[in-house]
Amino acid sequence: MEFKGDGKEKFFIVTRGKVRKGFSRGCIGRVEAVMHKGELMGLLYGGGSSGNPKSGDMVKREDTYPLTRHQAQLLLFVSPSSKRLELLCNPQLFSAICVLSHDDLVVVKHKKGHQPGLVRNLMLIGKKENQGDLLMLGFEVEFVQDSDKTVSPKKPAPLPLFSAADIVQVVPAYSVGIGPRWKDSYSEGLNRKAVPPINSMSNMGSRGRQVRDINHLDQNVTQTPTQSPSHHPFEVGSMVEVTSNTGITVYGVIRWMGVLSENKNDWAGIELDYEVNNCSDGTYGGQQYFTCKGGRALFVPLTKCSPDGRFLCPPSEKETLKATDIPPVIPLEETDENVPPIPESEALSLLVGKMKGIQGHYNSCYLDATLFSLFCSSMTLDSVCHKPDGTETSISRSLKKDIVNRLRRQGFVPAESVMNFRKQLGCDTFVTEEKDPEEFITILLQRVLCMKSLLKLRSNNDTSQDAYTFQIILDKEQVTQTPTVQQLLDISLLSCGLKFEEIPSCLMVHMPRFGKKYKMFPYIIPSTEFDITDLLYNSPRECFLCGRLAEYECPQCLQDRKLQPGRIKQYCTTCKTQVHIHPSRQSHCPKALAVPAEVPADAPVPRHKMQLFAVLCIHTSHYVSFVKYGPGPRSWLFFDSMADRCGDDQSGYNIPEIRACPEVGDFLSQSEEELARADPSQAGEPVRRLLSDSYMCLYQSASMALYR
Repeated sequence: MEFKGDGKEKFFIVTRGKVRKGFSRGCIGRVEAVMHKGELMGLLYGGGSSGNPKSGDMVKREDTYPLTRHQAQLLLFVSPSSKRLELLCNPQLFSAICVLSHDDLVVVKHKKGHQPGLVRNLMLIGKKENQGDLLMLGFEVEFVQDSDKTVSPKKPAPLPLFSAADIVQVVPAYSVGIGPRWKDSYSEGLNRKAVPPINSMSNMGSRGRQVRDINHLDQNVTQTPTQSPSHHPFEVGSMVEVTSNTGITVYGVIRWMGVLSENKNDWAGIELDYEVNNCSDGTYGGQQYFTCKGGRALFVPLTKCSPDGRFLCPPSEKETLKATDIPPVIPLEETDENVPPIPESEALSLLVGKMKGIQGHYNSCYLDATLFSLFCSSMTLDSVCHKPDGTETSISRSLKKDIVNRLRRQGFVPAESVMNFRKQLGCDTFVTEEKDPEEFITILLQRVLCMKSLLKLRSNNDTSQDAYTFQIILDKEQVTQTPTVQQLLDISLLSCGLKFEEIPSCLMVHMPRFGKKYKMFPYIIPSTEFDITDLLYNSPRECFLCGRLAEYECPQCLQDRKLQPGRIKQYCTTCKTQVHIHPSRQSHCPKALAVPAEVPADAPVPRHKMQLFAVLCIHTSHYVSFVKYGPGPRSWLFFDSMADRCGDDQSGYNIPEIRACPEVGDFLSQSEEELARADPSQAGEPVRRLLSDSYMCLYQSASMALYR
């Protein structure tokens, strides 16, 4: 068997592929040979923490990610192996961990909480018995204590040892200058014999660092003198930092903004990066303003917030941040494989966090939110990517390999991949200008990919219409103040005299709002299931009253207050006669339905339902999306391709973010009666945003998607 090698040590981690004898996901290996077929012959360092190589085995190159020796040593100390992949999927954090130096400030997971500390040494772990052994690397971290505490003259206990996966935050060097600093005399007074760092740990000297005692944070905060909030307008989703009067600084994301009951000024509810004493779960004064984990919600006046200094370039820096400085992305090997949607069990570990999802760039939010909604966890439109050999176009190949496969395999699509895709849409305005999702969907499916229409509609005069999305059209007086999507669709189709000729595999429903400002309803409740049975042309339907086979439909009965207003009414012959004896209904004109001759009158009528899998929302010209990532009722994600930004408008880059939103599922899982009584204005921020800003609801039929 022929192979090629260059003699230089190369390491890798297995990122995908089926578990088999030898290599499995999360295993670390060393390349021994590269085969001509693109496979690697390597030595296995095991799924645990052993540094002794085992017998070699074969693994596909596309199932691996290359590592430096230093990276391999750091990951080898991480256990279990699944945590290695979680860390690797956060390239921003992992890159910072790989270059940690002496006295760098980090936040580590410790016992049941998080603790700030200073890196003191990088420790080699294990005993090198053979030439091929790979020693593991861990960090000795000295915890930061209160600055007013005296240092004990006793010999200190050994420093605790942490793996790379235990580090949840690395504080960058340019945050120095905000708050108190550690002084060299303090470190020298510890009476500790210094352990010389190994070669891979350069001793940078004691650089002044900001001390953050997260165990004693109080609600008394002070505005950082070097920051001016007037120059940094905030909104929900902004990444900020808050410094207390004692010099403690914490970081987080604004989840709520408004006026508290006892205050007149604007306040911000912030979800912190880690748990802090005296903080809540989004509750303040007995009222729930947003939802997060306990100990992470901090409420402060908006004037006390400053932009997150970790993502700002200091004015004294001479070098400007380049767009090419975007955190490294795991390279995706060329493959014709059709990557399936992300399983529910893996979605949170792969997707949740910053620099996750599709990275926005230059007015691309409409496209980012649409693509993420369609392909993250649904396969209803996978057929546009799966073209037979010889028929695949450049843009369908780009959509499949650079966006869909990368999103499903790595959880992150860089802006370059999206821009390359935008350039192939055949119109320059898609590269530079703001667009609407329905315009992008129609252009992509109809003109670019030449896909058959998703919807086939039949009007009262028996003419057929094709469409890719459906726009709800109705009078506001026809429905309640807070309607459901089911009600809006029923009334809109019946009022327009339209029926679906067949069950669509994907139904994208455009809410009754026009432009960026006008909304017909302040809130709309997305129905988690859409019953399409009574909206199908020439399909059996059951009588609204007795349940037997229906033969007539009455549009005038739709809004009858005595017959469940808003529900479509169809009747058998007997019930139709009895209902319309009433004086208020004698002027109605029921229409005969086309009843299939082979269906018995007393046969049960099956119900055809579609499931909600995503909601596109818009607020102040910016599109975001809520996506259901699994069958579980609480399996909801929130995605924003431009949640924050690093650098300025000319040379920076956007930071996409994905958050888990189980509270959305909790709200939508309520019964119809509970939803009818609910007050959306009192719901938490994610739920309120979903109901208020909904722009397009996406439904899928799992059974029909198999045949398209």
